[in-house]
Amino acid sequence: MPADEYGDAALFLGMNSADETLRIACKTFFVTRLDRTLVMSLEQVGRCDDVIWGYGRELQDAYYPFMDNLHTVMDIRRLGYDAADLRRALDGDGIPDRLPAHERLLLGMVGNRKGLLHSASPRLPHHTGLPVRAPAPVDGPEPDFPEPLEALYRQSLVLRIPADAL
Repeated sequence: MPADEYGDAALFLGMNSADETLRIACKTFFVTRLDRTLVMSLEQVGRCDDVIWGYGRELQDAYYPFMDNLHTVMDIRRLGYDAADLRRALDGDGIPDRLPAHERLLLGMVGNRKGLLHSASPRLPHHTGLPVRAPAPVDGPEPDFPEPLEALYRQSLVLRIPADAL
């Protein structure tokens, strides 16, 4: 049985990155997995909202129809941490102490549940031994979501997030 795939806020918000290479890589990750299940911690879903709520109402209104529809079209399981996830995050088990708490907690969840995390965080994919993969750069044309999701995505692109804010 393959490991559950996890995504984080950086991967999700990366679809609106100001960095075009990263934006297309993150978008491609989601386009090619629309028929699969992705797991996100409740905290990571909240982190997405926290970033978007930092922008003005007009940008929020342009962004949220896409996010809301993607969460409906794709099977995204939103899960809370359990005690074993927390223990794994706090005990270390190869998780670097210098990472922010939200990433340590997510890695504790992923490791405890034997999953694989896909992340656009500049901090995570560079650590060897962690179950983390960065979205692959795309060689070729940018793939599209099925309509009407692609139109909503294009509308959401008025909001561009600096890569260092992911």
